[in-house]
Amino acid sequence: MKIARVVDVKERLLTVGLAENSNWVVLTGDPTAEGYRFTDEVVVPNKWLSPVTPPAIFCIGLNYTKHILESKLARPTEPVVFMKNPAAVIGHDGIIRIPRVCDDELDFEGELAIVIGKSCRDVDKKEACSVILGYTVANDISARNWQLHRGGSQWVRGKSFDTFAPLGPCIVTLDEFEDPNRLGVRTTLNGATVQDSNTEYMIFDVPSLIIFCSQDTTLLAGTVIMTGTPEGVGWARSPRLTLKQGDDISVDIEGIGSLRNRISFKSDEP
Repeated sequence: MKIARVVDVKERLLTVGLAENSNWVVLTGDPTAEGYRFTDEVVVPNKWLSPVTPPAIFCIGLNYTKHILESKLARPTEPVVFMKNPAAVIGHDGIIRIPRVCDDELDFEGELAIVIGKSCRDVDKKEACSVILGYTVANDISARNWQLHRGGSQWVRGKSFDTFAPLGPCIVTLDEFEDPNRLGVRTTLNGATVQDSNTEYMIFDVPSLIIFCSQDTTLLAGTVIMTGTPEGVGWARSPRLTLKQGDDISVDIEGIGSLRNRISFKSDEP
């Protein structure tokens, strides 16, 4: 099932699912309990929200070998974990705001994101997939000077400005994937491809990340785990490629869809 959160023309915030006739239909129920059910009400989305409001966002760094090489960093022996502020989340078609305190340093990172479906801790390999609600598309927007030089040697600050966590357009539930570790990941900037890879190249796969992040740590239902970005980021290029006013950035993941956002000095988010 494809699940989204939208605002319709009547300004109602609704959870909807994509029906077999390709209409978005209002859902009832709770994914952590009895599950979602389709109603008969068809909705035309007027605005796309993040498909989940995560209580926490875990992010994985350096999870693709070619990205490690372009970053000139050492290959990790365990997942590199940092976090983003959940208040940074926006949805498909939302505006990524250029912070007033940033220079010409905004970068893109297209990623597969795991959405945890039920609260869990100390997950083992056998149950790793059972705690997943589904997958969505993420863009780990990064202010590189803040990340590398102004953040006190940690990455959270440079990746947690408002609007720096686009998610969407929908969650695709676990049952629709044969193997989440074999999905094409493609990022385009103003129509030009800048990242083109596959989740099969992740160093640490989906189950491994859930196992690692849940060690003696409760992952609440709705928690998002961003699985890392492949090669092609703008900061590693020569000359550097940064996001600027008016740019359109899209991340496409096979089997999920396209997450598109625009760059601006102003935000349409509250």
